[in-house]
Amino acid sequence: MLKERVAALVAQASDGELTTAEVLAADCSLTALGLTSLGYIRLIDAIEDDFGVDIELGSLDTLDGLVDRLSPLVDRPS
Repeated sequence: MLKERVAALVAQASDGELTTAEVLAADCSLTALGLTSLGYIRLIDAIEDDFGVDIELGSLDTLDGLVDRLSPLVDRPS
């Protein structure tokens, strides 16, 4: 669901360096997993485009942290 969608966006933002399965299985930060600063920029753009929200990742550096940040934004009533 949301976690899988975000993991797929992380994989896409990594420009082929990571797979969705690797992102889902990781127990470390996205930086430690290999996501570069350019990857983070791509990820922000992809999240904003895919979910229609504005987000600043700031110090969030884990898949669970991203999902926790996005959850209230994408689940809110229209």
